[in-house]
Amino acid sequence: MEVAVAEVGLIIPAAGMGTRLGSELPKALHAIGGTTVLAHALRAGVGSGTVSSIVIAAPSRWETRIHEQLEYELPDTVEARVVEGGERRQDSVRRAMDALPGNIDIVLVHDAARCLTPPALFGDVVSAVAGGHDAVVPGLPVVDTLREVDDRGVVVRTPDRTVLRAVQTPQGFRREVLEDAYRAAAPDEPATDDASLVERTGHQVHIVPGHSEAFKVTHPLDVLLAEALLARRASS
Repeated sequence: MEVAVAEVGLIIPAAGMGTRLGSELPKALHAIGGTTVLAHALRAGVGSGTVSSIVIAAPSRWETRIHEQLEYELPDTVEARVVEGGERRQDSVRRAMDALPGNIDIVLVHDAARCLTPPALFGDVVSAVAGGHDAVVPGLPVVDTLREVDDRGVVVRTPDRTVLRAVQTPQGFRREVLEDAYRAAAPDEPATDDASLVERTGHQVHIVPGHSEAFKVTHPLDVLLAEALLARRASS
């Protein structure tokens, strides 16, 4: 189904506490190159020129600090809201979806931790959804050999890596498709990303080329990589 005039809403689940980073702050407020993870993510989304509304799912009791980031980073043309995140990522996205304005046609869900994602990738995902796809995710070819193991650690299968993709965000959806997927989601069957929920409802998920700079900042080593990337961007 093609969306004639698409209003795009961006959901950023940012309720993680950054334990693996060794930070006392939520991950979204951890600084990389002097700027918070969330601010970098907001700049990427707004810089794409596709987003008209943003909803951030914040850690409990950190909503005010998160809202301050919005005031600094967003132009007046972008509507923004902050909601309290849930226990799981899936719960946070559900709450953020409920806060989206009614005029939104396409929903992007983007991990704050993928803070250096190039703005062009947001545009690629939006274009693919607007062009007729129900669900679109960016992905990169897998370069490592992967093994499937059983609960004893014994290899049971070696998948063909040429048909595998490492999935990133932003992930884009027609709004009604994502809402249907969340309504159908079983509480005891959590998913690691939103596209997985959509797959369970029978909709096809389309892959567009991802980007190496859309990596997830999870461990201290990732912070060093992100700072090196920022330095390279600044020098060029």
